[in-house]
Amino acid sequence: MTHCLQRRAALAALAGGALSLTALPATAQSTPSAAELLDRLGADPSRVIMPDARVSIGELKRRRDLRRIAPSVDIQSINFAFGSAHIPRSESWKLEEIAIAMKRILRRRGRELFLIEGHTDAVGSNAANLRLSQARAESVAAGLARHGVPWRAMETIGYGEEDLLVPTQRAEWRNRRVTLRRVTDLVIGY
Repeated sequence: MTHCLQRRAALAALAGGALSLTALPATAQSTPSAAELLDRLGADPSRVIMPDARVSIGELKRRRDLRRIAPSVDIQSINFAFGSAHIPRSESWKLEEIAIAMKRILRRRGRELFLIEGHTDAVGSNAANLRLSQARAESVAAGLARHGVPWRAMETIGYGEEDLLVPTQRAEWRNRRVTLRRVTDLVIGY
């Protein structure tokens, strides 16, 4: 019965356009399909940025207000263990789904730039969480590169515990995630 309720909740969340499924337990997390990722990441930014208002990638990384304009998806289904940036080999197929969507966007639009943000929960020091979140972002980028996404199309950054989905100081799996943003329309030179 519990499995049936979880399935209904997942279907309702997908029907409502939610890709991160944050209301479900960790065991119910699913990776968005390549088609879902393509739709989400291929969308236009939530606000038009004129070419003369674009910023450097460094400034974009510092400005949450601009990053939130970019089409994005939280990838919570890559199960980072507490304190780890390692992606288990059994989860390589999840990176492959993400890579398929990214490569389709690159073929369709030409030159694109994706920002891969690493996040942690609030357990541990700020400095340790920043290092860990950067390592998570780099781990995902390396996995995507192994699946054929060119390095030139990816930038990484770690935000540590700066952007918690669930505001708590306790260990929380939903905060241990990677956010993928298509930032082409916001960055100078794209």
